[in-house]
Amino acid sequence: MSNKQEPLPEFEKALAELESLVERLESGELALDQSLADFKRGVELTRQCQAVLDNARQSVEQLLDTDNESSASPFNPDE
Repeated sequence: MSNKQEPLPEFEKALAELESLVERLESGELALDQSLADFKRGVELTRQCQAVLDNARQSVEQLLDTDNESSASPFNPDE
């Protein structure tokens, strides 16, 4: 595994490919070598999607951090 960080694919594209792979694997019609290759690709896509979700979660948590003065706060029109 390389230490060089590669750019993540668009989340939706990776998720769609992952869903397609799952359908192919669940069909049970693939040869063992193709199943293993698809499973390996699925693991890679899962990790990429998880990294995107982790980054998004971290961004949301930073925005909602009430201890941080620059974070977002609820809109109150009466103030």
